[in-house]
Amino acid sequence: MKIAVIGGYGPSLINFRGPMLKAIKDAGHEVYGIAPPDSPDVPKKLAAMGIKFVEAPIQRTGMNPIKDLVALFALVKILKKVKPDTVLSYTIKPVIYGSIAARIAGIKNIYSMITGLGYAFGQTSGKQKLLFKLVKNMYRAGLACNNAVIFQNPDDRDLFKELAVIPAEKKTIVINGSGVDLTHYLNSPVPEGHPVFLCISRLLKEKGVREFAEASVRLKKKHPQARFRLVGPHDDGPDSVSDDLIAKWQNGGVECIGPIADVREELKNCSVYVLPSYREGTPRSVLEAMATGRAIVTTDATGCRETVLEGQNGFMVPVKDVSALELTMEEFILQPDLLLNMGKASLKYVAEKYDVNKVNATIMKAMGL
Repeated sequence: MKIAVIGGYGPSLINFRGPMLKAIKDAGHEVYGIAPPDSPDVPKKLAAMGIKFVEAPIQRTGMNPIKDLVALFALVKILKKVKPDTVLSYTIKPVIYGSIAARIAGIKNIYSMITGLGYAFGQTSGKQKLLFKLVKNMYRAGLACNNAVIFQNPDDRDLFKELAVIPAEKKTIVINGSGVDLTHYLNSPVPEGHPVFLCISRLLKEKGVREFAEASVRLKKKHPQARFRLVGPHDDGPDSVSDDLIAKWQNGGVECIGPIADVREELKNCSVYVLPSYREGTPRSVLEAMATGRAIVTTDATGCRETVLEGQNGFMVPVKDVSALELTMEEFILQPDLLLNMGKASLKYVAEKYDVNKVNATIMKAMGL
């Protein structure tokens, strides 16, 4: 069978879907990765895995109707040429336009993976209300073309049904995030000495980076020996934090590192991983930290809460609550024995629930592969 996987960002075919693509290929299928030409390395790396890359003019961000129509018709043309038996799309634009294009191209087996709802679903009133309605209706149109919809947490599935984005009878599958490769992210001892708190994220408000930075600035004043590292790119867009705010955090003792290609050294050198996100599909960086054997602090929010067994491998705090986050992070400074025990619990939990091989097997079964 020919399988086409459509993503909105080229490197994600390697970083997030690589093990899944390889598993499908190893099962004897011909696999195509379709995405924008974001990186010249992607086609080479996919080719080394025996996977064909096809570039598509998908704009990862923005709402330009002309560019989106160009992407839709380009996807129709690509799918008519490739003629896959099955199409799987993930992230918002591939899900919407990829699903519609697959239906137009006459593909019988169409699936989508909802990996998180993002900025448009962050607020449903005020300035974002129109965007929310637009995106909701676009999702409805795209997902109507699907045989089944795959979700990374039950909250997103329930919300889509409640909002009638998908009908109650539509087949849905809930998986444990994207999984994590336990042979790539290896368990390592928690570093000795003063604690290092790490957050890896695009610098967006919805990811909770403001709360992490503000709690860190407060803690740095009380515990100057502790370190607080914020790693990730400064994205453009309405939800991005300002350069002035980043400079303020740096002046307060937060180490703002910027993007890095391989996060494993950062995870290895941290003591606690913190992600105070407002909502996620399932946060991949948290799974990577768990696989490294690290205690977790995250929010009691959609997608995040599934990664923490409260008091066992970490703690949850309310969304947007800087004071609660500060006090919870301080627990690890005052009680360093928590680090080792919670790190062990993280490793055990991630192996049981989030092993990428188990997750990929569930995805392939859902698609009848």
